[in-house]
Amino acid sequence: MDEGVDCLTMNGRVVHIRTVRPADAPALLALHQALSPHERYLRFFSAGVAVDAEVRRLVRPSGAQHVSLLAEDAGTVVAAGSYERIDADRADFALVVAAGRHGEGLGTLLLEHLAAVARRAGIAELIGDVLPENAAMLRVSGDLAPGVARRFTVGGGTVRVCVPTLPDEAALAAVGARDRTAAHHSLRPLFAPSSVAVIGAGRRPGGIGHEVLTALRDGLYSGALYAVNPHADTVAGVPAFPSVDAIGAAVDLAVVAVPAAAVPKVIHRCGAAGVRVAVVLTAGLSPAATDDLVHAARARGMRIVGPNCLGVINTDPAVRLSAAFTPAAPAPGGLAVATQSGAVGVAILQAAARCGAGISSFVSLGDKADVSSNDLLAYWYDDPATRAVAIYLESFGNPRRFAWTARALARRKPVLAVKSGRSESGRRAGASHTAASAAPDATVTALFEQAGVIRTDTLGELLDAARVLTDQPLPAGHRLAIAGNAGGLNVLAADAADAAALTVPGLAGGAANPADLGAEAAPEAFAGAIRTVAGSADADLLVVTFVATRTNDCAASMAAMAAALDDSPQLPAAVVVVGAADAPRSLGRRRVPVFDLPEPAVLALGRAARYAAWRRQPAGTRPALPGLDRGRARDIVQRALRSGLGWQPAELARSLLGCYGIPVVDTRPAADADQAARHAADLCGPVAVKAADPGLVHKSDIGAVRLGLGDEAAVRQAYREIAAALGVPAPAVVVQPMAEPGVELVAGLVHDPLFGSVVLLGLGGLHTELLGDRVLRLPPITDRDAPAMWRALRGAALLAGYRGAPPADTGAVEDLLLRLGRLAEDFPEIAELDLNPVLAGPHGCTAVDVKLRLAAVGAEPESYVRHLRRLPAAPG
Repeated sequence: MDEGVDCLTMNGRVVHIRTVRPADAPALLALHQALSPHERYLRFFSAGVAVDAEVRRLVRPSGAQHVSLLAEDAGTVVAAGSYERIDADRADFALVVAAGRHGEGLGTLLLEHLAAVARRAGIAELIGDVLPENAAMLRVSGDLAPGVARRFTVGGGTVRVCVPTLPDEAALAAVGARDRTAAHHSLRPLFAPSSVAVIGAGRRPGGIGHEVLTALRDGLYSGALYAVNPHADTVAGVPAFPSVDAIGAAVDLAVVAVPAAAVPKVIHRCGAAGVRVAVVLTAGLSPAATDDLVHAARARGMRIVGPNCLGVINTDPAVRLSAAFTPAAPAPGGLAVATQSGAVGVAILQAAARCGAGISSFVSLGDKADVSSNDLLAYWYDDPATRAVAIYLESFGNPRRFAWTARALARRKPVLAVKSGRSESGRRAGASHTAASAAPDATVTALFEQAGVIRTDTLGELLDAARVLTDQPLPAGHRLAIAGNAGGLNVLAADAADAAALTVPGLAGGAANPADLGAEAAPEAFAGAIRTVAGSADADLLVVTFVATRTNDCAASMAAMAAALDDSPQLPAAVVVVGAADAPRSLGRRRVPVFDLPEPAVLALGRAARYAAWRRQPAGTRPALPGLDRGRARDIVQRALRSGLGWQPAELARSLLGCYGIPVVDTRPAADADQAARHAADLCGPVAVKAADPGLVHKSDIGAVRLGLGDEAAVRQAYREIAAALGVPAPAVVVQPMAEPGVELVAGLVHDPLFGSVVLLGLGGLHTELLGDRVLRLPPITDRDAPAMWRALRGAALLAGYRGAPPADTGAVEDLLLRLGRLAEDFPEIAELDLNPVLAGPHGCTAVDVKLRLAAVGAEPESYVRHLRRLPAAPG
């Protein structure tokens, strides 16, 4: 991390963490010399130690045995950390934080980053000796790894702290909590600013700056409001100043609506004036200019929303912030919205107004130069006004952070998402729109499923599900009751239940479900049906259908339904009303949503039921796996990378898998027919002979596989046939014993520079591409993910024992997936790993064919480390 990354402290300040350089010696010396005698004693176990030697140690070039990092705030070094390698698996770490900067989480941040660097170097544990009275250092280690091993060293008078570099679930939860705290402090001036300045607010209506200013004024923004216009004393009745620094009072939020060429100067002046957040509405900035803006902003501790965005809205009555040029301010409610596209943002707000969905806050992210959906998810976790979150995404900046941020939020509040780019044309359009490559849709789906994110195909479906989830309790199950005066609508609702993964069971006492109340049903009949379902133990959700006619009283029926639904707060429900032009959009105090048709209502309830089922399941854990030899695996990978090869020899691949306890069929390489025949004789049984070229994809299709060879003559003949098929006189082959029959699976890994590694399981063998039955998961693979993967296959029945066949050892399949997941976490250098087939039988599972490609890893988002979007190096 030579150039480093920007990070948030616990109080929301931006600091820069990077590798120490020799030129940092004076700053590091000043850092240590400013320590009080007591602080020096805690760090060095002696108040009188000379710090020159420590500085010389820190400025040594970082490498395999030594790494030093520092944190700087506006160019001032405020903390430093380092480790010295003790042996292959352990390193000794040390931290120092500037006087007066304790309590900001600087030590924890540095330790997170040191652990990440150490993990990539194959170090499993960081060790530090701490004085018992050094409560701050003990707290830092405890923050990073709750339950961290600590032991008192007899005779030394110190506490030895041991921090694993691969965080467990408790450590990841702690990282997430720190991330949310930092994000909340960082974005508080965006959502609840005490003052707002609109820079570029013209005097004429119709301009973006003018319209945002009047929206803030007319929305009765609760804080101090200023206009910045060098040619006016007031704009729309709001005091105006020539520049933001001329206001003479603190400004939390600046809304920038000036021409693109003027934006850099404005951002520099905002930073100098102490502005906390700038929302840049201006479009047309180049990527390089945008990066320069963010560099300038972060150097002053300022966050940027946009550029090229609509703005931000917070409907909280205590704030009343409408800093956006959307057509109208939304009604207050419990749904927070983040959108990458301004046009989609307007569409969501207008659709929400039509269907009665209230909004807590709205952020148009635009080009996402700095503040991203990840930051917003972290903020909304603790926002009491937000009861559900909806996001529209065209690309991911750091999907690894999204995974654990969204998963934590989804455990507390529903998270709904529309991700564009499902189709090839959509991916092309998205790439041209955002200048970011679209992720494979299957990977996005896997990420959402693991994180509990409710993915919808359309914006309409997103709002439908949000209306069901925002103001109602979660369903206790998947059983749907249907009642109403419209028999045809009832039938359509029942048909839709199957597609929504809901059941329509019979009710107690032989009551019909769906229940047709008759076209002339009185209001009391609807209320009675609702109360009957709510009082039974046979249904978890309810759809009520109503058809308005000349002969029934629509208003009275709606009132009766609302009262009955309010009396049944534990029952999630939806109401379908047709034929009434003035039907309400919701009913009762808990705002039960009203739909125009039954199918969207049932689909929304089905999504709520699936989300509730996900919430009820305990979070998985990463189990301990015996028999891992990370050190030997690291040596294998490093030697292979030095060789310059991409696709690796089969024997190297098998050796690497052996380090992680992944069973592979006994495989013996042969360079000619004689050697192949000798191997066959040693194996004592029918064998298979296969071409060993790792670049071959479909060996069977080209005649490069021969099976069931019973003697040496057959093996020699098979070798000649493979040579002829490949068109080479002496091909390299492998000889294997015929494996025990079983269900053919495919398993493996693929590494994406953005998403990280992905673990795959599917039906394998000759038909893997034809059937396309496969499941993806992103590490860490937990004891919940592994069984869920094989159960999600359409062919899962084959593993459970199909038509009298013996069931496969699914525990062995799960163990294989857990070990592949751990291998992926430890070695992102595995670009591709293909185990096809894997034979799963009654007594275990074994990989038959293995293909492995390694590649060096460049600058990628960190899975377990907090940092802001990585920027190119600052100019100059």
